[in-house]
Amino acid sequence: MIGGSGFYSLLDNGAEISVDTPFGPPSDPVVTGEVAGRRVAFLPRHGHDHRFPPHRIPYRANLWALRSLGVRQVLAPSAVGSLTMDYEPGTLVIPDQLVDRTRTREQTYYDADRAVHVPFADPYCPVGRTTAVATARAAGWAPVESGTLVVIEGPRFSTRAESQWFAAQGWTLVGMTGYPEAVLARELALCYTTLALVTDTDAGVVEGEGVTQEEVFAEFGRNIGRLRDLVFALIAAMPEQRDCPCPNALDGITLPFELP
Repeated sequence: MIGGSGFYSLLDNGAEISVDTPFGPPSDPVVTGEVAGRRVAFLPRHGHDHRFPPHRIPYRANLWALRSLGVRQVLAPSAVGSLTMDYEPGTLVIPDQLVDRTRTREQTYYDADRAVHVPFADPYCPVGRTTAVATARAAGWAPVESGTLVVIEGPRFSTRAESQWFAAQGWTLVGMTGYPEAVLARELALCYTTLALVTDTDAGVVEGEGVTQEEVFAEFGRNIGRLRDLVFALIAAMPEQRDCPCPNALDGITLPFELP
């Protein structure tokens, strides 16, 4: 699991593991432990003290470190803004699409020696999404079952004009960390599922002073207990065998190096 803003710990009695990768160290030591009889690894994407802004997160190191420890299914909670009045703060969304509006991020492992083109039409694991929807419903937290997340460069929030433009495209959520995390997971043949918690309504959707960091963190904090409970239930519910397209993402592709 990769924790987002305000989600800095998961396993109370876990063991810290420092992992070295070809792409440098991950955001923090990975904490491993057991949940519902399953081995789990947890990594806060911003670091435990939120020291990495979205455009400086070592995304490549983070995903590589998790795979090297045996991770094959990734759950990725994150705070997002809503681009529609239909989703109030506290709404849980399981998006099925994303749009990349970042500019400076290293977004591939395969940038030398050989071109590698992974399929990415559907950026999230279909089985992970279905399981997340069913588990949230069973927990009494009816989720929005689809949506398009536009990922912006950050660390600033959107202008009103940008927000209105995103909404006019039919996109429903805006965040800063969902990309390149999702595509890097695909390049490592990992399952990747985003749990998007709406913390605010974006600047161009409503009148007012706009989005603030204080507002985002406060709303996430109000829902962190519920989100942790959902994550624990989802870990238990995830299938032990991966019967989805994700493990086959690299079939027929000659890689320039071996994966961990």
